Amino acid sequence: MASTQRVAIVTASDSGIGKTTALLLAGRGFDIGVTWHSDEGGALKTCQEIEALGRRAEAIQLDLSHLPEGANAIETLIARLGRLDALVNNAGAMAKAPFLDMSFEDWRSIFTVDVDGAFLCSQIAARQMIQQGEGGRIVNITSVHEHTPLPEASAYTAAKHALGGLTKSMALELVHHNILVNAVAPGAIATPMNDMDDSEVKAGSMPEIPLARPGHTSEIASLVAWLCDTDASYTTGQSFIIDGGFMLANPQFKPQDDGR
Repeated sequence: MASTQRVAIVTASDSGIGKTTALLLAGRGFDIGVTWHSDEGGALKTCQEIEALGRRAEAIQLDLSHLPEGANAIETLIARLGRLDALVNNAGAMAKAPFLDMSFEDWRSIFTVDVDGAFLCSQIAARQMIQQGEGGRIVNITSVHEHTPLPEASAYTAAKHALGGLTKSMALELVHHNILVNAVAPGAIATPMNDMDDSEVKAGSMPEIPLARPGHTSEIASLVAWLCDTDASYTTGQSFIIDGGFMLANPQFKPQDDGR
């Protein structure tokens, strides 16, 4: 008999897209596993808001810079919450440097968190879902830079492209277990990683993109929550770009001045 309890784990849900996703999933009836890397207070605040919606929340520190042991926090959350129906791989790292100046250490640190971490967390989640025998959902938060390079961020660009490829491979291999795997690729969103919050989303503040503003976290999280739920039952292996038209205009490339 299928369980009536539903559980989702959203990594890095102490703020930004992760927090908004966790709250929207709680509103859809999921109990939530919350993870944090450095902001424990933010994670506990997320838990309080989930509980105010009448759902259960459990928080744990997740450090994907130390693998494979760091990913074991996902197993701990599953044990606490009793099952797992959806995983949102939202945790990520980013660093910028010109390609010729990028150190191998920095290159590897970005790949460790953004690709290796998502790989290990997804393995743990998928094995649990297979054991339960009721299918499941995995959503990887990539970036618009899964599809187009970010200047002077070769490691981040390559890692997000790799996560997009991993999404497709997982989707094909896990579909036989009714585990659907998709990616969501945000553009410029008002998050702490971008040194913004939702209060700073103002019309006309980013004239270089067609919608001329950054996105609200809810504009990403609403799609993520849909992909985690039962109504997204015919969607797998896709990457959904939500970028205010950035990819259409692609304003980031600035030709160098050659002095002529």
